[in-house]
Amino acid sequence: MSTQTTHAFARTDRTAIGIWWWTTDRWLLGATAILVTLGMLLSFASSPAAAQRIGIEDQFHFALRQCVFASVAAVLLLGTSMLSPKGVRRAAFFIYVAAIAVMIALPFIGHNAKGATRWMQFAGFTLQPSEFMKPALIVLVSWMFAEGQKGEGVPGVSIAFLLYAIAVGLLLIQPDVGQTVLITVAFGAAFWMAGVPISWIMGLGAVAVGGLMSTYFLFDHVHARVQKFLSPDQADTHQITRAAEAIHAGGLFGRGPGEGVMKRHVPDLHTDFIYSVAAEEYGLVFSLALISLFAFVVVRGMMKAMKLNDTFEQVAAAGLFVLVGQQAMINIAVNLNMIPTKGMTLPFISYGGSSMLAMGLTIGLALALLRKRPGAYGPSSEFMQGGAFQ
Repeated sequence: MSTQTTHAFARTDRTAIGIWWWTTDRWLLGATAILVTLGMLLSFASSPAAAQRIGIEDQFHFALRQCVFASVAAVLLLGTSMLSPKGVRRAAFFIYVAAIAVMIALPFIGHNAKGATRWMQFAGFTLQPSEFMKPALIVLVSWMFAEGQKGEGVPGVSIAFLLYAIAVGLLLIQPDVGQTVLITVAFGAAFWMAGVPISWIMGLGAVAVGGLMSTYFLFDHVHARVQKFLSPDQADTHQITRAAEAIHAGGLFGRGPGEGVMKRHVPDLHTDFIYSVAAEEYGLVFSLALISLFAFVVVRGMMKAMKLNDTFEQVAAAGLFVLVGQQAMINIAVNLNMIPTKGMTLPFISYGGSSMLAMGLTIGLALALLRKRPGAYGPSSEFMQGGAFQ
């Protein structure tokens, strides 16, 4: 390492980059970098089969695009991780407003695929605004919960529920029940971590379960997916069956890089079922290592959040990590045929520009809140101790 490089990262360096480097959680940053790198490597394994199935001549079409998405996501992650807590709130506000505006316009100008209108299409790319709405919503409701605890007349809880209701309403119009479940759990986690009485949590949980059960009767695709999961012998389960076969064929150490066979028969192998590709080519050991990497990011992030003194920073940071962990858990559970299919990507691993950029934004905002600042950490942490709600 050169003298110039060493000086750039010296603890006495007071430049913006130097301060950022010594105040950022580098373990979380490094683990995220590994996930992004694995996502690019796995895209090279899945791209040829996916391109051939769709009829694209360039066999590395998806892999090259994934590398571009990952590069932009890295810039977005690093940029947002340098924000102050006030900057995080401002960014979340503008992102939420912009995402909601686009979601309102989707029924009129959106791109329809597989019976849902969730994307905007332009210049050969598709953008899913709900992906960006999720982290912004968690930050904003955490802010409102924190303001409500102060007892200064701000109707924080009411505003938080309004923001959540708007998001859920627009998601159900698309329809996107999977994302609705995701933000509902993350919203409930933020609500609980803000210190509300357990009776409120139980009430919200009952409403959420009732709402989830109602989607079985209100949406045909939800009904079909649940029936397919409950009665696989009476429905077409080609994709999930092929994915299960791919995972089983991988054994302990896998067939080897690029040697996967079953991936050629999984339609969404490069997106929702990338985990099955990884399991077939690299085996159970790699699969468990990948799960452990996600667990490390979530657990370390939550532990760091617990030590923060500010209620908003605690709840927002923890809520963002819940969002990442829950999405990873749902995707892997679908691949293992433990729950009905959801159409949800594996963070940083699945192909997709919106998913990759939104996850970069999510981790970037979380890292910004976890940065070491005067008074940010200390024994006076009030995490989950309650407040004005009680």
